[in-house]
Amino acid sequence: MNLLPDRRPAILHGCRAVLFCPFSFGCYNISHYLCTMQTNYLQSLIAQGEHQQQDFKYRVQDAVKLARSVSAFANTEGGRLLIGVRDDGVMAGVRSEEEIYMMHQAAYRYCRPEASIKFDTYHVPAPPVAGVGSRGDLRTIVIATVPRSEHRPVCALDEQGRQRAYIRIADENIVASPVHLRLWRDEQSPRGAAFTYGEAERRIISAMQQPQWQPLQAIVKGSRLPRPLVITLLARFIRYGLAQWTMAEHQFLFALQ
Repeated sequence: MNLLPDRRPAILHGCRAVLFCPFSFGCYNISHYLCTMQTNYLQSLIAQGEHQQQDFKYRVQDAVKLARSVSAFANTEGGRLLIGVRDDGVMAGVRSEEEIYMMHQAAYRYCRPEASIKFDTYHVPAPPVAGVGSRGDLRTIVIATVPRSEHRPVCALDEQGRQRAYIRIADENIVASPVHLRLWRDEQSPRGAAFTYGEAERRIISAMQQPQWQPLQAIVKGSRLPRPLVITLLARFIRYGLAQWTMAEHQFLFALQ
């Protein structure tokens, strides 16, 4: 009798795999092992909750709204969408192929420029039902991973076709400020952005002395300079480490370093 290991490949289908084993002269079902691995991995991600680089999407009903999350991740530090996961962490699953289609639409049709995105599909057992236990069916969870873009800003199109860039702050997608837009565009310029110190720069620094954190409009008023010029110079200050920004009380604030 030949006891050498069988070199035939396993037959894979979704979360099920059947491996032919010569030692048992039958089939060894490893579907439970594979599903357990996938379930444990997803639960470890869900345990982190929603944060700057992770968002839960229970239902994908609107590619336009999903594009905002794609834009925010691409413009910040990248992140992932756990699609088919409820806000309370329950893995409800993706309902149909239509939802998967809308995910692609969000990245490739409703983002300018097109965002890079990778989709990974997982199959996990459905949550047990009280009084019944496990039903044995599987739920599909999709992880959409969006890396940080090298071509910022990545804008999401709204229902009217207007472009808006978003950034990710904590677990929220926020419309980027004009200073962010200018900063990203300066980064894309092959000539870069020259930094000089003159009267305009002196006025902005003087206006930012007190109080420490100020909104854009206060700096414009205090410096008595045109708003577009203040936006341009603030972006350069941030780029060269002379200024910083934060979000507080639903508005962007700026301060000297």
